[in-house]
Amino acid sequence: MPGSSLLSQAAALAPAAVRGNARMLEVAVADVLRSADLLGVLHGAPPPDALDARDPDYIRATLDAVRLSSEVYFRGEVRDLDRIPADGPVLLVGNHSGGTLIADTFVFAQAFYRHFGADRPFHQLAHDLVFRVPGVRAMLSRYGTVPASPEHMRRALERDAALLVYPGGDHESYRPTWQSDEIDFAGRTGFVRLALELGVPIVPVVAIGGQETALFLGQGTALARRLRLDRLRLKVLPAQIAPPLGLTILDLPVRVPLPAKITVRVLPPLDLGALLGARADPQDAYDVVTGVMQTALSELAEERTLPVVG
Repeated sequence: MPGSSLLSQAAALAPAAVRGNARMLEVAVADVLRSADLLGVLHGAPPPDALDARDPDYIRATLDAVRLSSEVYFRGEVRDLDRIPADGPVLLVGNHSGGTLIADTFVFAQAFYRHFGADRPFHQLAHDLVFRVPGVRAMLSRYGTVPASPEHMRRALERDAALLVYPGGDHESYRPTWQSDEIDFAGRTGFVRLALELGVPIVPVVAIGGQETALFLGQGTALARRLRLDRLRLKVLPAQIAPPLGLTILDLPVRVPLPAKITVRVLPPLDLGALLGARADPQDAYDVVTGVMQTALSELAEERTLPVVG
């Protein structure tokens, strides 16, 4: 029975997950205390270079805790990880889902580290606002998460890292739930321009289920423009319905994600230079990447039977 299998898996992971959660809490509390340390007497500040904050020992200590939520709560399934080159720089391009509580990112990241090991350089881009939240930023940065910027993208790839980017950003992550099966990168071509310039392969990573962790009602782009939220690099002011409070805005003040099944599929690498030539038009490259991703996402959507259930 699937239910008994999940319980057995949870029981097997529980001891290590408890230790992992304790380690994450320790890191988070220390970061909160440092943020309130007006006299500067506490030590252990993060390194000046965000790329250096990744901590393989921390990853190994906490991976089972992330795995427990990924594989038991979200019933996460990650397919075809062996399509990712075993070493060297690679640009992993994903569709973004689930508001600020991006379950598919956690599902994929723990599967990546379990497959390749914690020592492989692996970074994920996240919105600047994440790094203004004490505690949260400390936990994520140790997994390799860095603020989204062209500089961090370029430098991570130059360090031969695997880099996970979400070109759709908050625009795509807050698309309405009824558009779960649509790739929407808002026409942003920066990722293909960089891949063409550096000659690195793009590996599309397609996920479904994150937009079922709440009922997402829309992006609220017009209201965000009127409130000039672009000053915070926010182009959306979305509403969603989820426990425990019902209606929330931007997932605030709190939202507990529904236990939607998350399925992630890694697609074959794309060498855009070989496909389109040395002087490829970025728009053509964008169309190639989003086209293969849309086909794969539509196939994943056809597999699902019921929302949340998967």
